[in-house]
Amino acid sequence: MTQKSILITGCSSGIGLDAARTLHSRGWRVFATCRAEADCERLRGEGLESFRLDYDDTDSLDIAMAEVVARTGGTLDALFNNGAFAIPCAYEDLPRDAFRAILETNLIGYHDLTCRVLPLMRAQGHGRIVNNSSILGMVGYRWRTAYVATKFALEGITDVLRLELRGTGIHPILIEPGPITTKFRDNSAVQFRRWIKWETSAHRGEYAKVIARFEANTGPDKFELPASAVTDKLIHALESPRPKARYYVTVPTHIMGIARRILPVWALDRLLAGSKRA
Repeated sequence: MTQKSILITGCSSGIGLDAARTLHSRGWRVFATCRAEADCERLRGEGLESFRLDYDDTDSLDIAMAEVVARTGGTLDALFNNGAFAIPCAYEDLPRDAFRAILETNLIGYHDLTCRVLPLMRAQGHGRIVNNSSILGMVGYRWRTAYVATKFALEGITDVLRLELRGTGIHPILIEPGPITTKFRDNSAVQFRRWIKWETSAHRGEYAKVIARFEANTGPDKFELPASAVTDKLIHALESPRPKARYYVTVPTHIMGIARRILPVWALDRLLAGSKRA
């Protein structure tokens, strides 16, 4: 049996790293990519095939795809679009350049890489394109304007791609995690400090509380699961002969999946506004 191959982005830590390690142990040939070469070197030290891929750098996409083609002879069974970041802030405090930056990584980069992978999958007549979305691709949430925008768009794009690839043997799939134990919140704090001029905002009082929570490092959220919970769903998405279009991960995602279908808008808004976690 031919060894199956997968390209995974965002493997320096968290979901991508757990997925790369687990799939490698299951016999997959894993191309575990990272934005920083130092992280790639660390993964190569673990025995993984790792090279640089940065969604914001089209040259790195060119080089990464050339690596895949050279190493596999022009085949690829699966792509897991995973790398992403958030910029927590109120809608009115989101700078144009910050919005552009997150769209470039979380959405346009996914699109670009997927379009580069599709010719390989079309030629071989099969493939899985798994996009890591979020509970925030299903419902909006205060202080998450930019991230919500990218994930709502990713959901719509994946739906369209699924229709366009119907009958080709290529399956676009969404994974929708809720709270997962990763460095995501720490990285969000970095982006907040980089972009948001909170001291002059109408929301500065609330921002002070947000910053205090960042610095307090209060630990995992209620219902938070380890990254392996996402990997479990990814394995089914990759190995099932009939994968689902969507995979929910964590209790909050299941709850919101039901709530958005059955609650009126005013009730859903009240439910979502009740949480104060940044």
